[in-house]
Amino acid sequence: MSPPPPPPEVATSAAGGSTANPPRNASERSSLPSEFEPRTLLKHALKVALLIGVLVLVALLAPGLGEVREHLGEAKPAWIAVAVGLELLSCISYILMFRPIFCRRMPWKSASQIGWSELGMGSIVPASGAAGLALGAWALVQGGMAPERVARRSVAFFLIKSSVNFVAVAVIGTVLALGLFGPDLSLWLTAFPAFLSVLVIVAIVLLPRIGEGAPAPADASKTRRAVAVARRSVITGTREAVEIARARDPLVLIGAFGYWVWDNAVLWATFHAFGAHVSIWIVLLGYLIGQLGGLLPIPGGIGGIDGGLIGTLVVFGAPAAATAAAVLAYRVILFWLPLIGGAIGFFSLRRTLAREHEQIFAPC
Repeated sequence: MSPPPPPPEVATSAAGGSTANPPRNASERSSLPSEFEPRTLLKHALKVALLIGVLVLVALLAPGLGEVREHLGEAKPAWIAVAVGLELLSCISYILMFRPIFCRRMPWKSASQIGWSELGMGSIVPASGAAGLALGAWALVQGGMAPERVARRSVAFFLIKSSVNFVAVAVIGTVLALGLFGPDLSLWLTAFPAFLSVLVIVAIVLLPRIGEGAPAPADASKTRRAVAVARRSVITGTREAVEIARARDPLVLIGAFGYWVWDNAVLWATFHAFGAHVSIWIVLLGYLIGQLGGLLPIPGGIGGIDGGLIGTLVVFGAPAAATAAAVLAYRVILFWLPLIGGAIGFFSLRRTLAREHEQIFAPC
């Protein structure tokens, strides 16, 4: 699990209200922050689409990649359709988890609009979904939710969403290291990732013991106040993530697990689309390490995620050419489906916020 993203102060401050007094009605609401303007988002999307296009051209034209081209030419449309359906299930799982974590009384329509908007943002901006959470935070504050709650629950959401992958690596790595199931892999590829995952999980659980810290004095600098707010939000958000997990809400559990497992299944399906039958254990264990490339500051994670996934899966024993073709198809699906759904959700969300004169999220 990567460290929790900083609380969405950018989105909160852009909402036009202080932490004590969020906007009261439509006339008081601020304009859309510049980083979320449609023109800016379109530029991001075009950059990512261009980079994906370059990757496709390299695979189709570069010398020495003949075997990759053979796999691409033999793609099975039925398995590609299955992969698209699995990615749709992953996106739906995200929304299932979003609503109960932020507000159980939130209309499902609003949860879908914000959830899809966050997914769309995440497909074009890297940093493990932090940009998507910032967009969602802006929308929630605009709709009347208290900024402090938005900051805490954004941290909690991120941790719960990310934790499934690490728990899975800890369990699967241990199972493979003991030789109970799956292929025979070295302890460096099984027990070591499992050990690191356990360390991260323990560190996150113990994080609240650091304490929220004292509030910044009134005459403190802007940076010091921001650090104090960020620390308080991360600590309280981590504490709430643990409490939410212990409550075992079915939608949170199903959503968190589904978001992870269906996305893994997309990669598994794209392998089958090119005739490669890679062990599901290798896909599951290689998924986390490969996804760490998405933390690199590259538009849409293009190159970072791709390189990380291909390199990791090949190390775990997947055939190189089939892996390159499968990861390329996976990335195309991972870009276009959330982007299309996110665009629809984003423009629908803007209309909802512009039309509503009441604080639709204030009761949360």
